Parts: sequence; C-alpha cells; structure tokens
Amino acid sequence: MTLRMPWPLPALMAWACAWLIFVLLQRAVPPVAALLVACLLGTAASMLGGSWWRRGLIATGFPLSLALLGAASLPNWAWLVPLSLLLLVYPLNAWRDAPLFPTPRYALQALAVQAPLPLGARVLDAGCGVGDGLKALRHAYPAAQLDGVEWSWPLRLLCALRCPWAFVRRGDMWAADWSAYRMVYLFQRPESMARAAAKAEAEMAAGSWLVSLEFAVPGVLPSAQLRAPGGRVVWLYRLPLNRVEE
Repeated sequence: MTLRMPWPLPALMAWACAWLIFVLLQRAVPPVAALLVACLLGTAASMLGGSWWRRGLIATGFPLSLALLGAASLPNWAWLVPLSLLLLVYPLNAWRDAPLFPTPRYALQALAVQAPLPLGARVLDAGCGVGDGLKALRHAYPAAQLDGVEWSWPLRLLCALRCPWAFVRRGDMWAADWSAYRMVYLFQRPESMARAAAKAEAEMAAGSWLVSLEFAVPGVLPSAQLRAPGGRVVWLYRLPLNRVEE
C-alpha cells in the first residue's frame, strides 16, 4: 500500500531534511559539498510531488531559502549546483514530451479486457519516468514482457530499482524501435500524440495497440475508451489506425 502524504507535508519534510543535512555536513565538509548533498536530497524528494509545480517547489525550496537567508558563504558558481541537478533529472529535451507525469496505480486495471494480449507479449512504456506506468501495466498484464525507455538517467535508475521485473533502458522514446511491441503505452502531452500516432503507424504491426492515458490522438477514432479511477480516460488505438476523413 502506497503512503500518500497530504500537501504540503512532502515539501515541509523535504526542506527540513535538506536543511538538517546541510547544517550537519558543514562541520565535516566544505559548504559547497554540503550544498550538493542537500540539493541532491531535495531533488530526489521532488518525486513525492503529485504535480509538476509541487515537484518544482520541493526541489527548489531549500536552495531558494538558503539564498534568501544568506546562511552560508558560497562562491557565486555554487548556485549552479541546484540548477544542474534539476536539469539532470528533468532534462530540457524532456519538456517537449511529458515532464514526469506519473500514471495512477489502478488507471489501467481494465485494459486487458478491451485489449487482450497473448502470453509473453512485449509491452513498452514510452517515457517511463520512475515506473508508475510499468507498475500499472503489470497489474493489467502480469504475463507480459514489460520494457521501459526513459531519457533522464537518474529517473531510469530509479525506475529500474522500483521495477526489477521490467527491462528499463535509458534512451529517446522517439528514436526507440517500436516494431517488436504488441502494445506501446504513453502518458504524454496533447501535442505529442500526433507524433506518437505517426510513429506507431510507421513501425508497429497490424493488430498492435497504442494506448494513451488522458490525451487522444487528433483525427483518429479510438478502438475503445476506458474510464480510469479518478475520471481520467484511457484511449485505445488498434493498428492500423482509423483516421477521420476531412
């Protein structure tokens, strides 16, 4: 069972822990090293945020408060440390896709009813983040071979630790070959969906599935729709796509 902490408790806990680590480490290491460790803690704790702006607040709260209070003598370049860590976990090119949108745990629980797959079918979570989508897919398809691809190497590492039963690699979801998969799942931005559909048409075999949480493919009729817990819609598209004539 996943523990859900009410907001703003995750932020307060992350900031307090970062400050505690920073203060304690200054007795043993230079201030810049203490800043690095405290910022690493805050960046890692940002995964506790339930939305993009909350993750940003958790990650940036400690360095911003440190700067405002002037509580440490740090060189000017030291303030590149928290920015570099944020860019490492949330690289700029990932902003063209989804900046870490986690899939709710039971969002795909009825997926196998509408889109049955043979035993051992390969399923890809394109842009798997920290593994929430892979976990939801495993609930739906316990006998499938699950793969994930993620651009950010810290997120890829965390995903692999959380999902040891899946093959998770670092890479560009748009450069990855989708041809071997019977299903590709994604939770991206609305503006990414036309590109995903074009890639699926070019690479995936007839009878395969493109599945999207929340966002539909423009100009394409879905093969089925599911209403996920919380009101989100799961869009199912079977190849070849049924495009609407203009």
